[in-house]
Amino acid sequence: MTDVMSTAHLRPVGETILRIENLIVEYASRAGRVRAVSDVSLDVMGGETVAVVGESGCGKSTLAKAILRLIPSVSGRVMLNGTDLASLTGEALRCARPNIQMIFQDSISSLDPHLRVRELVEQPLKVWGRGTDEERRAKVDELLRSVNLDPEVVGDRKPTEFSGGQCQRISIARALSIEPQVLVCDEPVSSLDVSIQAQILNIIQAMKKRYGLSILFISHDLAVVRAISDRVYVMYMGKVCEVSTPQRLTSTPAHHYTHALVSAVPIPDPTVGRRRAVLEGEPPSPMSPPSGCRFRTRCPAATEKCAAEEPQLREVAPGQFVACHHPRV
Repeated sequence: MTDVMSTAHLRPVGETILRIENLIVEYASRAGRVRAVSDVSLDVMGGETVAVVGESGCGKSTLAKAILRLIPSVSGRVMLNGTDLASLTGEALRCARPNIQMIFQDSISSLDPHLRVRELVEQPLKVWGRGTDEERRAKVDELLRSVNLDPEVVGDRKPTEFSGGQCQRISIARALSIEPQVLVCDEPVSSLDVSIQAQILNIIQAMKKRYGLSILFISHDLAVVRAISDRVYVMYMGKVCEVSTPQRLTSTPAHHYTHALVSAVPIPDPTVGRRRAVLEGEPPSPMSPPSGCRFRTRCPAATEKCAAEEPQLREVAPGQFVACHHPRV
């Protein structure tokens, strides 16, 4: 029987550019089926940056790939400008894809090592037959300069000659070449040095303003999420457990899992004292998640109700929704 996750947190249909409703994604394993994404619903408004945060293995990257139809979903809807991408096939799906593009986590392996940088960025334009040779060259030069790369220096070199941060810049330029409306960023800075992370985040922010992008940003780093997002979804074992603004999420987290995530973020001030919330026990197996609330086996506030009944997302403060029978607020 399919779980039904509350959609109380979704904004009106006419206000959103991307709307995910009750998306379910499963993987096959030797022991059975693993539900990596379980009834997840989220939305992104025009010009908004929405972040999805959670520990490794919670289903963030699977969600991102399923939205772009890079992997199949069992059920659910992925509405982009009112069109359900999950129901499209063949040429109809191909024609819809330019409107939503992705920046992958592993920037180096996401680029074809046999192509030169100029060819990588120009390829989407060629595939879609946009512009003349001269117009495409000018477009590529503009895109490379916008991500702080000199086209005269990097244009004829291959991605294997560059660092991870430089390859991520090339990936951003390539993703924006056909001017998408939505950009999905799958942990684009997780493998980079802190100083390089800041540069890439600044470039993404600048591109958002320049091209009027809406962004779905996948991350496990709350500090990064707090700096760039307008709305945050917290995931645990394939489900959304809290939705909030970054400010409220970090100051007054409502879910006990979110509280543990926030308390684990170090504060660079030795004079500030803070008691860290330590989670007991090991995460349960995704093959056999707990009944009711999936977090109950590690939650300090768990009761019999948590085992018997799955909590649904409900509003506990303006703009803050939590799936918990005993929220902290």
